[in-house]
Amino acid sequence: MSSDFEGYEQDFAVLTAEITNKIARVPRLPPDEKKQMVANVEKQLEEAKELLEQMDLEVREVPPQSRGMYSSRMRSYKQEMGKLEADFKRSRIAYSDEVRNELLGDDGNSSENQRAHLLDNTERLERSSRRLEAGYQIAVETEQIGQEMLENLSHDREKIQRARERLRETDANLGKSSRILTGMLRRIIQNRLLLVILGIIVVITILTAITLSVRGH
Repeated sequence: MSSDFEGYEQDFAVLTAEITNKIARVPRLPPDEKKQMVANVEKQLEEAKELLEQMDLEVREVPPQSRGMYSSRMRSYKQEMGKLEADFKRSRIAYSDEVRNELLGDDGNSSENQRAHLLDNTERLERSSRRLEAGYQIAVETEQIGQEMLENLSHDREKIQRARERLRETDANLGKSSRILTGMLRRIIQNRLLLVILGIIVVITILTAITLSVRGH
């Protein structure tokens, strides 16, 4: 799932970068090219929305314990999408005003004010683009940190599993050693009992021999 989501992320980043660039260019284009550019941006905005829908579906399939990170990234992308639509709307308004002024034949002072307004919009779009790039970079760094954390957790889990296996092996060895020691102690006790019995028999034999010898004299 993560590979599909990351693929959609890359497509979304490339597409939004193209949209931002085109939105910034709209006010500076000739009327015919502006109309074509506006239609192109509208089409790409629809494609970006479809990518967001696909990414949203992918996030829903993520296990609950890992879903928070992806949900946070989705919120960032949706905010980015909203800003793009707002910037495009302002650009279209500026474009409509310019076309209307051209049709009505406004004087040079009005055209100069319109150009200043368009330049201001362009600067805002460029600033928004830089903020979006910074946000995307933060999202990438967050993803890297999350992957490192998952890898560290995986390594720690493996270490814990190996430690448990060693403990089980140690318990098994201790049990075996305990049985061996018990058997040795049992044999030592048996050997000592045999020695005691043999000693008693020897003593009885000696006493019997002495008693018979005394009686014989």
